[in-house]
Amino acid sequence: MIRDINYWLSEHPAIVGFRWSHAKLFGSTWSFLISALSVYFFSALALYLILSLSNRRRPIPLGPIPAIHSLLMAMVSGVIFLGILLSTVAEIRDTRWAWRGRTRNTPIQWLLCFPPGTRPSGRVFFWSYAFYLSRFLHLSRAYLAILRQRRAPVARVFSHGALVAMSFLWLEFSQSFQVLAILSATLAYAVGFGYRFWAGVGLPVATGSAPVVLACQCLMLFCNFFCHFGFIFMHFGKGGCSGIGAWIVNTMLNAIFLGAFLHFYGKRDYYYGSNRGRYLVLQNEIEEKKKIN
Repeated sequence: MIRDINYWLSEHPAIVGFRWSHAKLFGSTWSFLISALSVYFFSALALYLILSLSNRRRPIPLGPIPAIHSLLMAMVSGVIFLGILLSTVAEIRDTRWAWRGRTRNTPIQWLLCFPPGTRPSGRVFFWSYAFYLSRFLHLSRAYLAILRQRRAPVARVFSHGALVAMSFLWLEFSQSFQVLAILSATLAYAVGFGYRFWAGVGLPVATGSAPVVLACQCLMLFCNFFCHFGFIFMHFGKGGCSGIGAWIVNTMLNAIFLGAFLHFYGKRDYYYGSNRGRYLVLQNEIEEKKKIN
């Protein structure tokens, strides 16, 4: 059983012989990326404007669709996490990590800094491509948020689109540290969306899904910051890393994601904080009236 899982997720010829190619792979061209994101942005914003102008105050009932989407995202993320984990172990096992003309490097150094000239081929880039494709499934989450009238829908739209562009750049420029980023992201998505599915189908939970989802997003942000600092140290201290040009754009996209995160949870904390303050004021007024009477 374990050997079969390891074969299908890290030793299959299609995985070992993977090569990023504009001519052979779906969604691998710049024109596709720009067209897909343009359609996504315009359609999502159009849907948001239509619902805003219609003055609809209640969310549109979607039935089991959000729960089904959460289940799909959790399953896909779990497979990608296990696949890239096994593939990383296989790469470390099969390679001695001695860069040409350089001193020997440890596996953690390779995880943070691909050697300059690294081509997007092999096991880990196969799962990076799978992660890129899974971002398009994740885009539908923005439409669900708009239809359900969740807070900060525009910020969600742009943050989800930024993740698609970022994962494309990882493949196009053999971005360093993408293995660690994908591991943390897929683990967070598997846990977060799994919990959302669990709560969405009405199974018993101790609290709402917000604390679990928040913890998963904080894990992703922490890992991103760690990878960025490690990449910069390795690039300037060890003689260069692959993907330094894309790193600049990657940093800007991460800033968009961080801004959307702070915007959403800042508004959420303000909302609950203000409501709690009003509740306490009303409670005090009721107590005062009871004392007077």
